[in-house]
This record gives sequence, structure tokens and C-alpha cells, in this order.
Amino acid sequence: MADLRAKLNAEGKAGNDDSVLLDELVATGYFTYDQVTQALAAEFNMETVNLADIRPEPDVLAAIDKDTVRRYNVFPMHLDGNQLELAVSDPMNLDVIDSLSYMLKKTINTRLATPASIDEAIKEYYEAGGGSGDKAFDDLAAAVSKEQSATAELEAVAAKGGKEDDAPIIRYVQMLISDAVKRRASDIHLEPLEKRFRIRYRIDGVLQEVENPPKRLQPSIIQRLKLMANVSIAEKRVPQDGRIQINVGAKDIDLRVSVLPTVYGESIVMRILDKEGLRLGLPELGFFSDDQVTFERLIGMADGIFLVTGPTGSGKSTTLYSALNYINHPDRKIITVEDPVEYQMSGINQVQVRREVGMTFSSALRAMLRQAPNIIMIGEIRDLETAEIAVNASLTGHMVFSTLHTNDAPSAITRLVDIGVKPFLVSASLRGAMGQRLIRRICMQCRKPHLPDVRELASIGITEAQIGESTFYKGEGCPRCNGTGYKGRLGIFELLVINEEIQQMIYENRTIVELRHKARELGMRTMREDGIRKIASGITSVDEVVSVTVGDMS
Repeated sequence: MADLRAKLNAEGKAGNDDSVLLDELVATGYFTYDQVTQALAAEFNMETVNLADIRPEPDVLAAIDKDTVRRYNVFPMHLDGNQLELAVSDPMNLDVIDSLSYMLKKTINTRLATPASIDEAIKEYYEAGGGSGDKAFDDLAAAVSKEQSATAELEAVAAKGGKEDDAPIIRYVQMLISDAVKRRASDIHLEPLEKRFRIRYRIDGVLQEVENPPKRLQPSIIQRLKLMANVSIAEKRVPQDGRIQINVGAKDIDLRVSVLPTVYGESIVMRILDKEGLRLGLPELGFFSDDQVTFERLIGMADGIFLVTGPTGSGKSTTLYSALNYINHPDRKIITVEDPVEYQMSGINQVQVRREVGMTFSSALRAMLRQAPNIIMIGEIRDLETAEIAVNASLTGHMVFSTLHTNDAPSAITRLVDIGVKPFLVSASLRGAMGQRLIRRICMQCRKPHLPDVRELASIGITEAQIGESTFYKGEGCPRCNGTGYKGRLGIFELLVINEEIQQMIYENRTIVELRHKARELGMRTMREDGIRKIASGITSVDEVVSVTVGDMS
């Protein structure tokens, strides 16, 4: 290599750019870029990398823009706090590394890759809709600038033999859904506003706005999604519901689609139904060992009703599906009736409510009982007829699971009575009720010990003396959690077990205040108290628990 450098210098070719040396080595015909890369790795004691095996996260690609990676012929692979791992082809050009470190305000760690593999990676992730999305937006703008309308464009694509992947709008929609799945979003919100078309993801229960497409592309994107959801693209006056099944990477994803007409166009919300959530064990839901033992005992009973309560979006369905998954054995027949069936589970008979043909909760329940099930799951008890059938099923040897929209576990009792179920029937059938909320987990990558002040402690009703040896934490924010300080969610629970004393109180139609007081006497922890235990364990923060248990001061 030294001899070749001297030869190039004599010919005036080398100059100050060592990359010329690499090109000349390959140009001699005695070496390939792969061999040169291996030789450089040995000389500089560096690791090599096969970029075909690398799948960088969106936050990694966002750390360095397309123009910069092209200019310096580098590719970002991993971002860990302030450490950025880059693939480079020329380890001798130290000025590039210094310049990037200064520009990005990060420590750069390098691994060697061939120039061709870096070029391919840049094309795949930055220039084909896999990175920042600039190319996708450019293609979209070009498509819509044509004289044909968005509908005509889609029809034309279909007429070409279904080569839909060639259409820029379709590529953009695929990119949008893939990006949401990669970011662990639970919902995608596409909202037409007066002067812009806003797109937001709900991540860990919090809406986060992402890069918006131009307003003029709104009709094209909405019509594409309506076609995918199999709803009428001609109907724009009434709400519509549909479903999309799509493959993202190696995962099959279901999306529940809701279309709602608004003043500035149709608003679409897509709920991402990831079947991996069904495989959550009970500890992953957020149970401590003592509550888990009680929960397992309740769901394993031979008969009775067990209710999960909480507002919309509090994780009730996930908890019930996980419970069914836990007790799903070959010797048990399980039937569910749902509106809609969100997740399809193997080994379980699932019934879809269809009111337009008379398949209501109550009619489905009556038919289910003739199927001789051991366990019945009702998506939600909404009226007296459904509640009475559920109670009768529980009294005739079936275990019934369902949900109610109440603020806490004891309120489930009074809600059943308010619906019209006789107190003595509630007393005889109800085995337990569980209230729950979802709280965000502190990001383990950037969490730091945090000393709470007096105000924070007062907000959750404890004193400095009660902290003891516990260490409180707070997330500082990092690329892995998108700067929020939180990553992932878990439940906090309020588990009410119905014993003889509470049965008697239900029979006597006692007030909710008396029932809650007795449940606390018998050892029931409130959701706030369960949240405090999770704060003390370093799982979540004071602010998070206070925000979801604001009314739970008793």
C-alpha cells in the first residue's frame, strides 16, 4: 500500500484524498473492494459490517440527513444517547469523522463497509421512502400535479394489473403505517384542518405529531385508505367503519378504521391491533406478585362473573384477552361475543356482533349457552338484557368475563344495580371486579435518580419519612423514547374480591361509599396506592400516577 501511495504521489494523482488510493487499488485489478475493506480493517484494527443485515430505527436515520450521508459516504446504524455508530468506507479520512462529530454534537464510532454497500443502504433508507420521507413527498406531489384526479390515478394503477407498489400514494400510505408500527403507536390519526392535513400517532397513550403531507394530497391519501379498508369512496356524508390487514416487515397487522366526516374533509383514525400484545404474561401487564396470585385465583373459578372496569383506552380488552390466554386449555370450551372482534385467538370461538342482521349481544349470548361453554367473555355489558343473561349464565355453572365503563372497582356493583339487575342476583353471581388504568414506564435507557420535592410527595399523599430506602426515578429524554422520558406502558390495578361480608352488603343495597370503605378495610388497594408501589419500584413517575388517578384521593 505504501508503494502504491508513492507511485500515485509521483504521478500527481494522490493529492490529499486517501479515497483515491482505494480506487486505484481496485483499478489495478488485483483487488476487490471487499478485499480492500478487509485489509483496511486489519491494518486499522476496525470491525467490518454487512449493511444488508442492519435495520436502523427511524430516530437513527433522523440523526443525520440525506445530503450529509451522500456528501461523506457514510451510513448511520445505531444511536445510543450521545453515541452514534456510523458505517464508513475510508478509515483514513479522519477529517470527515471530526467534521461529523462537530456538526452532530455526538461521539462518532465507526465500522468499515464497502462503498457499494453504503450506497445501496442510502438508496434503500433515504431515497426510497424508508427514511425521512422527502422522496415520498416529492413523488406524491408529482403524482397529484398531473391532470388526472386521485381517484382516476388509483383506478389507472389497478387497470395496469394491480402493480400498486409503483404508485407514489400507495408507497406513502405503506410507509406511514410501517413507521407507526415501528414507533409502537396504538393509533394513527389523519385530521383535515383548514390549512393543513395533520397526522399524529398515539404512542404510549400520548398523541405525537409527525411530518405532515401537503394539504393538496389529502383527498388522494384518504381515498387510498378507504379503498384499503373496503368502505365506499363515494360516500362522504356519514361515518363508516372498516378494517385493513397489512404486512409490516415479518408481522401481520390488523387496523380498525373509523372514517368521520368533518368540516374540512373526512377524518380517519386507524387503531393498530398488534397480536403480539395477546401473548403478554400477567407480570407484563403490570401485576405485582400478590395481586397476580389473587387475579389468577379469580379467573380460575368454576362459575360467577368477573368484571374489568375503566374508561376507554385503559387496557381492559388486553387484560381480558391475556386472562383468556392464561386459562385457555384443551379441556375448556371458551366462547366470546364482541363488537368488534379485535384479535383472533386460536382455540377460542369468537362471535362478531352484527346488529343489522339481528345478531346482538343478547341474541348471541342466548345461542352461546346452547353451545355448552365453560367460559364466556362478553365484550361489554351495556344494558339490562345483556346483564341478566350474563347473571343467569353465571348462576348455571358458567364463568363469565366482561367489562364495564366505571371509574373504579366498587362502582361496578352499583352500575349493575343501576342497569336494573336485582341486588340479590348481583350478590349471588359477582366474584370480583378490577379497576385499571394505564401508566407510562420510565425509559430505562435515560432514567436517572430523582429526589421528589414536598409538593410532589403531597400530590400522592405521602411524606419524606414514608419514602424510606426507595429511590425515585425520572426519564431525562433520549432518542429511544423520542425525548419523552417514557417508553412502554403497564397497568395499575384496584382488585376487589367479593367475600361474604360484601355479598351481604350488596344484598342489602348499601351505598357505594359503604362498599368502598368495607373493601379498603378488607385489604383492597386503590389504583393510586398501586401506582405509589410502582413509583417506589422505579417503574414510573409521580407525575404519571397523579395524572391518571386524579380523583382517587380517598
